[in-house]
Amino acid sequence: MTSTSVFLGDELSAAGYRLAGVDARVPSRGDETACLETALKDARLVLLGARCARAIAPAALERALALRFPLVIVVPDWDGTGLAIEPANKVRRALGLET
Repeated sequence: MTSTSVFLGDELSAAGYRLAGVDARVPSRGDETACLETALKDARLVLLGARCARAIAPAALERALALRFPLVIVVPDWDGTGLAIEPANKVRRALGLET
């Protein structure tokens, strides 16, 4: 394990995360899923920018989000853009299982 935290996302957000001491990576278009797989091996915490998360293969994203370790969190992009809330997430949020 080489990093405590890894951010995957756009260049502008990555610059801010780098200032905070996070290993920030900007995947090339089409390389997001492979970069996520690498980050899962490298870090204890993986932060995914929302646009990057949308570009990851859905099965790979669901599998990563379900992991207990490393913790994987989708964070809003620099402009506040986040993932659309899916019905299952709304139910989990209503039940207090997700914030």
